[in-house]
Amino acid sequence: MKNALDEESFIAPASRLLIVEDEPQIVAFLRKGLRDAGYEVEHTHSGAEGLAAARQVDVDLVVLDLCLPDLDGTEVLRRLRAGGSHVPVIVLTARGDTADRVQGLDQGADDYLAKPFAFAELKARIRARLRRREDEAAMQLGVGGLVLDLRTRRVRAHGRELELTAREFALLEEFLRHPGEVLSREWLLARIWGLEFDPGSNVVDVYVGHLRRKLGEGSIQTVRGRGYRLSTGRRPGTASQNVTP
Repeated sequence: MKNALDEESFIAPASRLLIVEDEPQIVAFLRKGLRDAGYEVEHTHSGAEGLAAARQVDVDLVVLDLCLPDLDGTEVLRRLRAGGSHVPVIVLTARGDTADRVQGLDQGADDYLAKPFAFAELKARIRARLRRREDEAAMQLGVGGLVLDLRTRRVRAHGRELELTAREFALLEEFLRHPGEVLSREWLLARIWGLEFDPGSNVVDVYVGHLRRKLGEGSIQTVRGRGYRLSTGRRPGTASQNVTP
């Protein structure tokens, strides 16, 4: 299987990128490198300007710094997702610890790259996210009466629409890509949060619990000592009807 991070050949035609970064040297470096790679590049210096541009300008992907002078990058992400935007966002930041990475991903980031970074890796991650966006354009995943639409980011369980957070959506997507299979905590932590396994972290268990309550008790089974499995023989969405994301 080809690794998207190793492919140099993929550049979506006329892909437009938005850089939200306040450090002039980094901006100049990114603009030149990404334009040389064949992308159209827009740029803003602040979080407020970046949020407005991401909402108004037709961009295919956002490269976002977290440490901005006016509006923190995590708040930009939160507002962008709250407004219904699903544009892919790659976070660039000097904040490299696990808590900051989890916070950024939970706010809706699609990928996370700590400074200093290799430009070749950034280009590879951009290619991978653009490819995934194209692949998802008309995709639906489903089992039984549960349907996840990757284009509209909507989930329906036997005709009833469910409200999921960004991480819950990604978690359900992973289960639907492996129906009936047991997925370990290590696997889910790496795939959904991009983190190495931390035996002291219960973030996977917490989010599986959130998702299970929304889908219905029995929808996700705990396999002791191994992980979790999406049930393919139960009608989901029959439990809690009053859901808070």
